[in-house]
Amino acid sequence: MKKNMGSTDKIIRILLAIIVGALYFTNVISGTLAIVLGAFAVIFVLTSFISFCPLYVLLGINTCKNPNTK
Repeated sequence: MKKNMGSTDKIIRILLAIIVGALYFTNVISGTLAIVLGAFAVIFVLTSFISFCPLYVLLGINTCKNPNTK
């Protein structure tokens, strides 16, 4: 699978995941909202580590500066 995420995109996703985690552990969010945002945070972290977002493929988005990178 080709990479389709640039470094800026990965940093933003990881920061959002950290913010969601901090909100959860400080009890700012709870219940269903915490579960939904937690699921998104996990997805953000996983897609950041593999540098590939399946949704980007469907939408034709590529934020990677070198699109030929595998």
